Amino acid sequence: MEMAQVGPKVSIALLHYPVYDRNRREVATAVTNLDLHDLARMARTYGLFRYYVVTPVLEQRILAERIRGHWQDGAGGNYNPDRREALKLLQIVPGLDDVLADLENINNRKVQVIATGACPRKGALSCGELRRTMEEGNGPYLLLFGTGWGLTDELFERADLILEPIKGSGDYNHLPVRAAAAIILDRLLGER
Repeated sequence: MEMAQVGPKVSIALLHYPVYDRNRREVATAVTNLDLHDLARMARTYGLFRYYVVTPVLEQRILAERIRGHWQDGAGGNYNPDRREALKLLQIVPGLDDVLADLENINNRKVQVIATGACPRKGALSCGELRRTMEEGNGPYLLLFGTGWGLTDELFERADLILEPIKGSGDYNHLPVRAAAAIILDRLLGER
């Protein structure tokens, strides 16, 4: 039996706000060059529709646009066409509502929002369960990834679905967001 292709129905959003800091204060975190590049490369590798970077901080959006511009229109794109290809998927927006409006406008239907995090939550789906849900559904789907110390409780309440955290060995569970995203995308969309 051939598996349904779900990648084009899936987008990711890396939220820099609202997220928690180590003291559970709601903050905006800094956009990093690595996050822009690495998650865009993952999005392209797994055939995602879009990759959104969400920050309300205007200066951070300007910086992210400048970095993207270097790889899209500047010397970086000629130097590394693969990076230019990946960064075509990147959209830089001030808030989650902007992401949802964009996807709902394009798809003419509500987006299924899926929150991810490192802490267990009641009713969370395993990657296998979510993969089956995505294969059987019509999408679009949006996976939310948080920077800092993770997505706020409010974002989990807004989500339609919650994904179980990635588990390694032992109790330590503090993966970098890029590593968690790579594992999750492979489990959801990788070849089987």
